[in-house]
Amino acid sequence: MSSKEKPTLGGTRIKTRKRNIAAPLDPAAFSDAVIQIYLDNAGDLELVAKNIESAELNFSRYGDTFFEVVFTGGRTQPGTIKPDEGERHPYSIIECEAKREAILPSVIYIQKILRRKPFLIKNLENVMRRFLQSLELFEENERKKLAIFTALAFSQKLSGLPPESVFQPLLKDNLVGKGLVLPFITDFFKEYLVDNSLEDLISILKRGKMEDNLMDFFPSAKRSAEGFSEHFTKAGLVPLVEYNEKKMFEVKLKDMKSALTTQITEGSDISEVIESVKQRVKDAKLPDIEVVRILWDVIMDAVQWSGKNQQQNANSALRQVKTWAKLLNSFCTSGKLELELIYKVQMQCYEDAKLMKLFPEIVRSLYDQDVLAEDTILYWFRKGTNPKGRQTFVKALEPFVNWLEEAEEEE
Repeated sequence: MSSKEKPTLGGTRIKTRKRNIAAPLDPAAFSDAVIQIYLDNAGDLELVAKNIESAELNFSRYGDTFFEVVFTGGRTQPGTIKPDEGERHPYSIIECEAKREAILPSVIYIQKILRRKPFLIKNLENVMRRFLQSLELFEENERKKLAIFTALAFSQKLSGLPPESVFQPLLKDNLVGKGLVLPFITDFFKEYLVDNSLEDLISILKRGKMEDNLMDFFPSAKRSAEGFSEHFTKAGLVPLVEYNEKKMFEVKLKDMKSALTTQITEGSDISEVIESVKQRVKDAKLPDIEVVRILWDVIMDAVQWSGKNQQQNANSALRQVKTWAKLLNSFCTSGKLELELIYKVQMQCYEDAKLMKLFPEIVRSLYDQDVLAEDTILYWFRKGTNPKGRQTFVKALEPFVNWLEEAEEEE
C-alpha cells in the first residue's frame, strides 16, 4: 500500500431503512380546538361551519372525536358516552331543547360539513351507532333529542347516512327489553312524518331491513298485533297501524298459500286439506273472499301444463277442477262467494291465452260438481260487472245458459 493511500474498511455496506414515524394521537388537542371555535362564535353554527372549514385540523384522523363534540359538547370516554377530560361547550345537540326547530340547525350544519368533507359520513355512522347502542346511558329527554335528530337527518337526506346504521343497533335485546327502543322509534316516526309521507317512511324501513320486523321494536310481553295497534294509535300514527295490518294480512295470505300449495302438490287427502284450511282461516281471521281466491290460484297453479297442446291443457285443467271440487265447495258457501269464484275464473282465462277458450267448460264443470249454483251462473251472465273479456265469455257461455234456462222452464 502506498504511503499516500488512505486505509478503507472492507466488507458490505449496509443501508438502513428509513421509518415513517407516526405522530402520536392527540384527540384532546383536536377536541379543544373545535370547542374553542364553538365558544369563539357563541354557538352560531353558520360561523362555526365557516371556521371549521378553514381550520387546519386533522378531521380524517379525529372524525369520531369531531362528532362527539357536535353531539355532546366534548369528548367521550372510549366505548361510552361518559364525558372525558377537557373543555366542553354548551351548544351541543344534547344540550338544546327537544324540539325540531332547536335541533334542525345542527342537522343543516352537519350537512354543510359533510359536503366539504364527505369522508366524515363514516365517522357520523360510528358515533351514532355507538350512541344508539348505549341508549340506556342517556336521560329520557336526551333520547328524545337523539330521535328527533335522527328523523331530521333522514328528512333532510343527510348525505349518505344508511338507515341500517340507525335501526340495527336499536335491536339489542337489553334495550328492547327495557322498553327504551319503542319510545325512541315512536318519536322518530312522529317527527319524520311531519314533513314526509308514509311511503317515504316505508322506503327508509325497507333500506334499513326493518319493513317486515316492526314488532321487533316492542318488548316481548307487548309484541302482538293488538299491542302494536294500541300503541301507535295512541301516538297518533294511525296510517302506520293500517299499513302494518295490511302487511300482516299479506303475510298470513302468503303463509296459507304456501302451505296449501305444498298439500295440493303432494296430493294430500282432500279432507285433511279442508280441515287445515279451515283452521288457518280461523286462526288468521281471513275473509272468505280472499280464501276463495287463494284456493283457485293454488289449484290452477298445480296443473301440469303441456306447452301448446290445447286439448291436453283443457283435459288437465278440467281434471284438476274435478279433483279439488270438494275443497272449493267447502268454502263457496254463498251466492256472493260463488260469484267471486266465477270472476276469478274469468280473470285467469282472460289473462292466460291457453285458458281463453276453456271458460265455458270450467264453469260447466264447476256446475256439475255442485260448486256453482244455477242462479249464480245466470246472475253473472246477465249482470256480471267485471268487463275483462266479458263479451267473449258471455258469448261462449251462451249455449250452456240456454240449456239451463230451458231446463228451468221444463221444470
